Amino acid sequence: MSNLKALIFDVDGTLAQTERDGHRVAFNLAFAEAGLEWYWSESLYGELLAVAGGKERIRFYLQQYHRDFTEDLDHLIPRLHQAKTEHYRQLLSSGKITLRLGVKRLIEEAYQEGIRLAIATTSALPNALALLEKNLDQTWFEVIAAGDIVPAKKPAPDIYHYVLDQMNLAAENCLVFEDSCHGLMAATQAGLKTVVTVNDYTINQDFSRATLVINHLGEPEEPFKIIQGEVSNKHYLDLNLAKELLS
Repeated sequence: MSNLKALIFDVDGTLAQTERDGHRVAFNLAFAEAGLEWYWSESLYGELLAVAGGKERIRFYLQQYHRDFTEDLDHLIPRLHQAKTEHYRQLLSSGKITLRLGVKRLIEEAYQEGIRLAIATTSALPNALALLEKNLDQTWFEVIAAGDIVPAKKPAPDIYHYVLDQMNLAAENCLVFEDSCHGLMAATQAGLKTVVTVNDYTINQDFSRATLVINHLGEPEEPFKIIQGEVSNKHYLDLNLAKELLS
């Protein structure tokens, strides 16, 4: 039986519903600020989420929808992404983006029980820190791996290998929380069991390699819905269930 020693969390879509009402809005604000008549609707943004990483997402969008755009992309894209990051942090500071159901409860329980915590995200480090600072105690997280800290982003497993190396832990002692197929692929390629909490953008993706797929982590008074997998007599994901899933 594997002993649970750490929980590793993705950020966007997993800790909070940041994509539709956070990142998408911030991108549009950055475009408008730069005088660009680009607008990412909710449906378009769902398509663009197939590309991991904000800078990569902008480049893909231009390749698909504005092939005749002639400005120097190597200069423009980092500038747009930096502006987007500032807008996103302002949205977080306003308190409009909150944690998903059950996230804070589980993280607090894990910390109190001495289970180590880490972050593994393709989101830029300032964005990840802004969300943590507003909603949790970021000092609880031993490793915060974000952005360009590794060369290849999800679905490559690099960021999970990095976290495991930094924590000096074996994959069999950790449980990952993700919300997308790219995140799931990254984690499982690193040998990590993974719980997926779906959202509107990811619900129809392939999660066949997940240990458990649910709509959210749940609370005692607000049970989760099981989409894939089996649990014994549990209606919300607590530390006991996390240990059961790992074993």
